[in-house]
Amino acid sequence: MAGLARCRRLLLLLIVGAGFLAAFPVAAQRDHEDILVLGRVSDDPKNHYAQLKPLLDYVVPRMHDVGIREGRILMARDVQQMTSYLRRGRVDWISETASSALTYVERGGGRMLVLTERSGVDHYHTVFFARRDAGIGSLDELRGHSIAFQNPFSTSAYVAPAYQILEAGLKLEVLLSPQDRPGTDSVGYVFAQSEGNVATWVHKGLADAGAFSNLDWDDLDRLPAHVKQDLAIFETGETYPRGVEVVRGDLPRVVSRRLREILLEASNDPDAAEPLAKFFRTTRFLPMNPDAEDGLRRLSIAARRVHEELE
Repeated sequence: MAGLARCRRLLLLLIVGAGFLAAFPVAAQRDHEDILVLGRVSDDPKNHYAQLKPLLDYVVPRMHDVGIREGRILMARDVQQMTSYLRRGRVDWISETASSALTYVERGGGRMLVLTERSGVDHYHTVFFARRDAGIGSLDELRGHSIAFQNPFSTSAYVAPAYQILEAGLKLEVLLSPQDRPGTDSVGYVFAQSEGNVATWVHKGLADAGAFSNLDWDDLDRLPAHVKQDLAIFETGETYPRGVEVVRGDLPRVVSRRLREILLEASNDPDAAEPLAKFFRTTRFLPMNPDAEDGLRRLSIAARRVHEELE
């Protein structure tokens, strides 16, 4: 009977798995050059699929002239897995933050295609904040205190602020938990996993300071009024591109050129308005420019130092 029960459970898992794959088709392997695969790192596949699919459906029919007949979506659990997919040619196009885009270029052999403007903003910067009553008014005063970052792949909530702290001559050390404390001569850091958690941890005293983008700071207006009122910005960082579209390095040039054309022209097409809005509130795609390239160069230097010294 126990064996029969195990078989039934296995069958149920197979059925559920098959249903999930049917609902969210992915590219198991690349054996057709007429398929355009759009990738996304996701911890919420159902929600992200709904955000990605409309733009993919908009793009694919406009690429028939370069041989694209079908679009698919490929989810990955993290940047490392997506980088592996990119190296192996299983994904063609990825939409990401600047620091993750750099990882795809440097470790996955990808190419940056266009910049992404979301909610009318194409650049952003880090803000450092603490409780107003914490007595922290500068980076140097973080010494002996803790700071909450979002996750190891965030541009504005890890790579950029960690680099800025290191450049200020401070030492960073990872903490085992928010209850752990750093040495008196260093800054301890923890990952809170979301922007909301970063703000909440600082507000509740689980972390002495926090760092994320100025856009996330503006979004704190959605939280109870007293939360933001109790917090104050004490330092800001340099600006970086908000988002970048990356393609695999060996994607045929005729395909990448056509994709670039479609994306750059989309904001002028009424039919693209809804797909763009669903695509993480994208307002338009922009060509690479000297300012963005300089920002990405600086971010690459920052990411290299952070990875070498902290990871």
